[in-house]
Amino acid sequence: MLVTLGEMPARAAAAFGDRRAVIFEDVPYSFDALDRRANRFANALVAAGIEPGDRVTLCAPNTFDWMAAYYGTAKAGAVLNPVTAMLTAGEIGYIAGNCGAKLLLAGPGKGEALFEALAETAVEQVVFAADEAPAGAVTYEEFIANMPDEFEARPRGLDELGAIGYTSGTTGHPKGAMMSGRAIAVGTAGTALMHGRTAADTTVSALPLSHVYGMVVMNCALLCGTTMVLLERFEAEAMLRSVERYRATMLEAVPTGFMYMLADPAMGKYDLSSLERMTTGGQTIPPATAAEVEEKFGATLLELWGMTELAGPGTTHASACERRLGSIGVAIPYVEARIGALEDSRQTAPVGEPGELLIRGPIVPMGYYGNETATKEAFDEDGWFRTGDVATRDEDGFLWVVDRKKDMINTAGFNVYPAELERVLAAHPDVSMAAVGGVPDREKGELAKAYIVPRPGAEPTVDSIVAHCRKHLAPYKVPRQIQFVPDLPVNSTGKILRRELHTIDDGA
Repeated sequence: MLVTLGEMPARAAAAFGDRRAVIFEDVPYSFDALDRRANRFANALVAAGIEPGDRVTLCAPNTFDWMAAYYGTAKAGAVLNPVTAMLTAGEIGYIAGNCGAKLLLAGPGKGEALFEALAETAVEQVVFAADEAPAGAVTYEEFIANMPDEFEARPRGLDELGAIGYTSGTTGHPKGAMMSGRAIAVGTAGTALMHGRTAADTTVSALPLSHVYGMVVMNCALLCGTTMVLLERFEAEAMLRSVERYRATMLEAVPTGFMYMLADPAMGKYDLSSLERMTTGGQTIPPATAAEVEEKFGATLLELWGMTELAGPGTTHASACERRLGSIGVAIPYVEARIGALEDSRQTAPVGEPGELLIRGPIVPMGYYGNETATKEAFDEDGWFRTGDVATRDEDGFLWVVDRKKDMINTAGFNVYPAELERVLAAHPDVSMAAVGGVPDREKGELAKAYIVPRPGAEPTVDSIVAHCRKHLAPYKVPRQIQFVPDLPVNSTGKILRRELHTIDDGA
């Protein structure tokens, strides 16, 4: 039976009680404790005037309290807006303002600049997940102080808006993908079923809970009664040590994470024999690397593919069935996947021929918040969602990602869009024109490289460009390579040809 996020914690508490739900920084928390903590946050939201349907932005690092805030927000009937803690104050302000958030949970290190960025938004209160809060805000503990630990979840339908996840758009500003309660529930249940997750499992993860991959792992754990060993951030030896210490049966990381663990001197130091299954997603993993992961870890690797828009995975492998390393598997239950011909997506591409990966079913987004144009462009007339990824289907139905149809750069599982970086670069006083393209990287998949035409008479330096970017962009978006060039490749209309950037001589 499908249930909304607001109903999940109480159901898990009733089913699993004092069993360990989360282990964070080696401190265990039961399913009962998670439910009670979420109830306190929900009561605090109600006391702060949050009504069903209001948006709440969560922008803080992985912690047990982040989880309680997430489920407490859902219990209060509010719409979740999870945001990576790596964003700058300006980026957070844009997202919170765009979705009309009334309350913001912020992580440590976000100070006066954040309040300036929120000045023109609907945010009425800022809660800091820290020991201290600047003037005008409260700490997490102050926010929930004296709140009862009982709360009856406000009714919220499966087909109502459950969350808004922001994904960078080709216009240079992120756009909010609207996910229904049903999309989240089906994605969670389907993923759990395909991976064979149960209450007998213990999983280790450092995936950001604000990222769709991390959220699915968290929601699957709550649904199935799995114990989740949560790390604040990825560190190779800490992941390996946690597997041994807690006799984990599952391990979850992006491909880059597995590469770091394989290369770490601690790889042979810990006993990983308890592992049965591993999952990886966020970017494709080379078959040779996947085979090495299975060999060194002694467990089955299940690749998955998903998007923020889909509230989680759209395809993956079934743990009890045949797998093909390098493939993203098949559609999860109750979801359809099709390869549309590149010249006309209404036609299905023949077996083995590249086409656009299309998804249809209850996990597709309700649209993009406040952006009807983007919503219409995202669907065809038959309700198929255009993913923008180029893929093939083999004769047995397995799907294989070939390339991205859009200009997205995928850096260690994080999406970086050239237009957003170009918008920031163009604001530098010494930059005349700028274009951004992706360059291959063995560890992170791709890196962003900026090609810059200086203004006449100006002599910008790499350091000045990077410093400018760091003021306006999250760290993972900052270009890792900078090249100054006399001109950029353009077509007859003057549009920059990003796909031709790699042909520019490095000595230009």
